[in-house]
Parts: sequence; structure tokens; C-alpha cells
Amino acid sequence: MIILGIDPGLAIVGWGVIESERGCVRPLAYGAIRTPAHTDIESRLSMIREDLLTIIDKYHPDEMAVEELFFTNNITTGIAVAEARGVILCTAYQRGVKISEYTPMQVKQAVVGYGKAEKHQVIAMVTSILHLPKQPKPDDTADAIAIALCHAQSSASAMGAYFNQR
Repeated sequence: MIILGIDPGLAIVGWGVIESERGCVRPLAYGAIRTPAHTDIESRLSMIREDLLTIIDKYHPDEMAVEELFFTNNITTGIAVAEARGVILCTAYQRGVKISEYTPMQVKQAVVGYGKAEKHQVIAMVTSILHLPKQPKPDDTADAIAIALCHAQSSASAMGAYFNQR
């Protein structure tokens, strides 16, 4: 199964594509979609959509895992991120990619083993699990890969549970 992990944002959308087969995972590609500050939101959302279409069309993911939003102090930033997330979900849906969502705590639990892990711990585990030559940058990219790994683990568990019932 090919999984596209997405860490949604307006300025930076982290993405990571992994292949998961029989409990083994390997990285295919990862990076970040960046939109310039001081550009109108419509243009930025369009840039995200176009770049995401390119990624989907290149790697043909079977499924996409996206981080659920959580709001901190700045509601204005949260709204812009929610708009970007909406574009991301709609784009994947239109391409026929199955979508799953995970909370930050679920991702940390799956990758680090502790739901309140710190960012540097998540980055270190992503680098170690996938035997990457160096830590993925920016942090949003590492988060996106962690989200994909979380989905791979969840999918494997769901598949195992399904076959064990038969």
C-alpha cells in the first residue's frame, strides 16, 4: 500500500509518501509545499491544490493520512489552516484517494510510543524507522511522514484484526 501523509498548513504543507507492505515500510519521497507570505489566500490555496495534484499523480497513493486540526491561541491562523486542509481533503477525494485522519496524540503514540512526545523525539523516530540519511526538514515534513507511519501501523492492525476474525 502506498500512503501519502499530510501535515496541513497554509505557509507549509508537509508531505511524505511511504510504501507499507506486510509490516515493512520504506520511504518513497517527502518534502514540503510552500506558499509565499503576503500572497492572497485564494492564490495560496490554489498553489497547494496544484502541488498536491502533482504529488498524487506522480506517486498514486492508495490512501492519504491527514493530521486533524487542533487550535491553540491564534484562531485566525487556525482558520487559514482549516481552509488549506479543506482544499487538501477535497483534492484527494476528487482523485479517489481514501482519506484517514489522526490526532497529533495518536501520531506520537504510534511513532514514539508516547502520546505527549516532543517534536524532536518524533523526528528522531521517523529518521530511525525509515533509515533516513538525515532528519527530514522542515519539521512539517517529518510530521507528515510520522502521520503516514501512524496510518501504516493502524492499517496493519486493522488488517490483522480482520483476518483474525475469519
